[in-house]
Order: sequence, then structure tokens, then C-alpha cells
Amino acid sequence: MMRETRSGGCLCGAVRYEVAWPPLGVSACHCTHCQKQSGSAFSIIARVPREALEVTGILTDFYDTGESGSPVIRRFCAKCGSPLISEIQQEPLDSFFFIKTGTLDDTSSVVPTSHWWTSRAQDWFKFPDGAVIMDRQ
Repeated sequence: MMRETRSGGCLCGAVRYEVAWPPLGVSACHCTHCQKQSGSAFSIIARVPREALEVTGILTDFYDTGESGSPVIRRFCAKCGSPLISEIQQEPLDSFFFIKTGTLDDTSSVVPTSHWWTSRAQDWFKFPDGAVIMDRQ
């Protein structure tokens, strides 16, 4: 499969990134931590190998413990606070970055095929037909 690159960044433009595309997967995480971090019902994330992402600019890290009990580093623009990247520090997920897909310059073809932590999903949300549904992650 031929890989292209996509670019993205934060709201103010202080942080920019290039990422190999397509990602290994696109998911919607419904855990309460992603809900609070995104200010929405879920967070749409793309899983990419660490070596596939190149970031410029200053990020601020927030150290969290996910609902799974695993350490999570949530990375934000130091200037405007836009959430950009999450890192899960548990094998085998620690070899990947999870980028917030809303920060891509081109969001075409970004469709989540799996939904994580559906046990925490908002009551009003209807899961798409054919999507992989995981009660937890």
C-alpha cells in the first residue's frame, strides 16, 4: 500500500505535524477521560507508528491514568491548548501515537471503524452498522 503524508496542527498554528497516511486505524474512544479532554461525547483518534509522526512546536504534557489503569500522556499545544496527541504507556500500544484527527488539515476519509469504551458512551449515541464495538479497550 502506498503511503502519503498528511499535515496538521493546533488551532493557533504554533504546533505543526506531518504524519504518514493512511493510519493503522481510526477509532472513536468514548471513555470519560476522552470525553473530558475533548469537551465532547468522544475523541476520534488515528493510530500511527511513532516513527510515522514528526512534530514541530512546543507541546505541554498532561500525565493521566486511563480508565484501563494504564498511564496516558496527553499532549497539547503549549500556547492555545489544542489536544493533539495521546500516548498509552502499555505494551503493545506504547509503540504508537494516537493523533486527534480533528487536528488534521485534511480530514477526508477519516472514518472511525472501531469504538472503544462503549460502556461509557453517551446514551443518545447510535453506533454505526458494521463498526467494531468494544465495551472496554
